[in-house]
Amino acid sequence: MLEQNVSLENKNILVTGCAGFIGSNLVKKLLKVYKSLNITGIDNINDYYDVSIKEYRLNEINSIVEGEQSERFTFIKGNIADRELINRIFAQYKPAVVVNLAAQAGVRYSITNPDIYIESNILGFYNILEACRHYPVEHLVYASSSSVYGSNKKIPYSTDDKVDNPVSLYAATKKSNELLAHAYSKLYNIPSTGLRFFTVYGPAGRPDMAYFSFTNKLVNSETIQIFNFGNCMRDFTYIDDIVEGITRVMKVAPQKRSGEDGLPVPPYKVYNIGNNKPENLLQFVTILQDELIRAGVLPSDYDFEAHKKLVPMQPGDVPVTYADTSALESDFGFKPDTDLKEGLRNFSNWYKEFYCDNKKQMQIDQVYPVIDIQKI
Repeated sequence: MLEQNVSLENKNILVTGCAGFIGSNLVKKLLKVYKSLNITGIDNINDYYDVSIKEYRLNEINSIVEGEQSERFTFIKGNIADRELINRIFAQYKPAVVVNLAAQAGVRYSITNPDIYIESNILGFYNILEACRHYPVEHLVYASSSSVYGSNKKIPYSTDDKVDNPVSLYAATKKSNELLAHAYSKLYNIPSTGLRFFTVYGPAGRPDMAYFSFTNKLVNSETIQIFNFGNCMRDFTYIDDIVEGITRVMKVAPQKRSGEDGLPVPPYKVYNIGNNKPENLLQFVTILQDELIRAGVLPSDYDFEAHKKLVPMQPGDVPVTYADTSALESDFGFKPDTDLKEGLRNFSNWYKEFYCDNKKQMQIDQVYPVIDIQKI
């Protein structure tokens, strides 16, 4: 195992995409575990999916620090593509560790809405790198994706494999992030670690993900489409495992050292974070429907067969995702292991509470005070 060389105690941490699925859960864990750190979170709260879910996540963060005298969490509503804003944030808050999770997600959406991917995933990440260059940080951790493996045939996917065949713009932007991070690590000695996430799921997740969109359609008596005629395999990774992996990685920055050319040997790493156990999509749907009935989201006599349709593969999709997590295990002594049934049970319980029990959802300005970006 690698030795920890970054302490999170008494540090300022910047988390971009803090109202997102992974970002919000990371912030919650850090606030619970480390009582002396301060987190600055930025998110543009766009309407790619139901904004009330993002409001819910921010309210969950607020519930952790509510009543505390110290302001351990500061929320800024803004876009990482706004370079002036990013520079002001770095100048004022001086983050020691940066976790860049802000990005436009979604494979299929990138086919019809390419501009936003270039803005957020390319320009936005460039702004983060430039800020890390001018306001030195101890460690930059950023989100990549299993999508970078594209049309690779060899499984499980290893970070030693070439990833030169993206099959979507989204995948291409994530591979570009890795290339940009490598260049900045080489030129400016910025310790950076990229994390290739594999199909993240769980409570308050993204509604565009299969488990969530299937649930929405079934609740509305619509037909769900199961792609590749049900022959897809996905390495479903529960959100708590993802957050545990990020937290461990944050504390171990790649080592700085000089090369023969006098320039730094890039303090740069990339890891897979996946469950290392791909599940057949049809089996996944069976487990999901059982848990939705158990949670009371759907009635016990629901006719699932009447609401399923097997269809061909969609453009940009791949038939299998399967993570080789041996490097993660070796360097951090950690391997995601949450059982799919347990994870979908937790999601189903949350869905029942959030949608079926008619809980009142708070508005964004009621959830957490938004910092006036003009004052930063």
